[in-house]
Amino acid sequence: MTDIESILETLHFPDAPKMVAGPYPGPRAAEALALSARTESMARGGGRMPVVMDRAFGATFKDPDGSTFIDLSAGVGVSSVGRCHPKVQKAIVEQSQQLMHAMEVNSTRRTELAARLSALMPEGLRNDCITFFAQSGSDALEAAVKFARRVTGRHQIIAFHGGYHGVWHASNALTTGTAYRKGYGPFMGGVIHAPYPYAYRFPFDTTHKSAEQIAGEYVDYLLNTPYTAADDVAAVIVEPVQGEGGYVPPSPEFLQLLRKACDRSGTLLIVDEVQCGAGRTGRMWAVEHTGVKPDMLTFGKGIGGDVPMAGIAMRSDLAARIPDGSVPNTFAANSLSAAVALTNLEILHDPELGLMPRAELLGQEVQERVRGFQSPYVGEVRGKGLMIGIELVEDKATKEPLAPEKVGRIMEYVLGHGVLMVPCGRYGNVMRVMPSLTISKRLLHRALDVFGEALASL
Repeated sequence: MTDIESILETLHFPDAPKMVAGPYPGPRAAEALALSARTESMARGGGRMPVVMDRAFGATFKDPDGSTFIDLSAGVGVSSVGRCHPKVQKAIVEQSQQLMHAMEVNSTRRTELAARLSALMPEGLRNDCITFFAQSGSDALEAAVKFARRVTGRHQIIAFHGGYHGVWHASNALTTGTAYRKGYGPFMGGVIHAPYPYAYRFPFDTTHKSAEQIAGEYVDYLLNTPYTAADDVAAVIVEPVQGEGGYVPPSPEFLQLLRKACDRSGTLLIVDEVQCGAGRTGRMWAVEHTGVKPDMLTFGKGIGGDVPMAGIAMRSDLAARIPDGSVPNTFAANSLSAAVALTNLEILHDPELGLMPRAELLGQEVQERVRGFQSPYVGEVRGKGLMIGIELVEDKATKEPLAPEKVGRIMEYVLGHGVLMVPCGRYGNVMRVMPSLTISKRLLHRALDVFGEALASL
């Protein structure tokens, strides 16, 4: 075990995975689930998933009965540095004794965070951007749409099939997931959805051109050809690695083609890094794998970690066109959340730990390990860094998605053996491996052992 692995081992409950005697969930967890069903809306993302968290540390958590789990979801990409990191706890205690809520006037911690983020942005924004803070990814995308329309004087937005950008008004119009849309319309007008280069299930012939080429050229056609009805487009909004749509990492060519198409038409390119940012793909921002310079970048999840934090970084010249006081947000980037975000960034960039290059190498290791299972149900393993999707199928030749009841049996198996995995994808058949970047190799491979056993149990 390397010194780094020794350090990381201290950041999790040492007994994971460990299940208490008896069927899962235990009596206390079952009682908590029943109370939640009576008192909380199940419209939230986790819905009725039979998981109860009572305490957490790093990439592990305990339920009310004392069972200890390995979490391969990181709170859906939130806990990049792990839950309850000692440095984060220290930052919370210290900041809580100085200043927490500061309304929307200037505060030292928020300004410090904005400056730090500016220095960490990808090329095109780095040290020449203005940050607008929000509480959630949905908030950030709502604001991005407003700002894009204001600075361009246009109203249409191009988004992509399989995209997830939030669930409020504008953000829900961009999102394509049926569960988030059905029965909630009509949505904000002016949204045009285009194909995302999901090569494994791409609907067009890729004999002569890649999915990335076809998808990128289609957007160019929309933006730069008469009579497409895309005649007033303010922005193209894209996930550099698609998240809820199935953990789909296109080749750099796709975003490069989008950048060229946007430049030709005077359209803004907004990259949504709420889920794929904060070091998860092995770089601070997933767009950095492509060399593309975005006009705006939305962030969230892993930047805040244990506290809510999100926002937009936009080119300074664009920000100058937005009227002061036109988009108030009372709780955005309060001093406590700013202090935590600064601490998370410090941990992510700690040269001794090297979490981001480690995530890239560990991700390759995970993909090779899962392919080695040689399961008839594993159709494709894909991803960047520790943002890995395992697409499960009934038949590798036909690519028929694995039946929901079988996905449910896999989830039931891993949870019953102390591992939390969260599915995604257009058919709900893509299992995610997206743990905290601080997870130890031992815990990660133990969790993969359980997942392999779950596949074999089918």
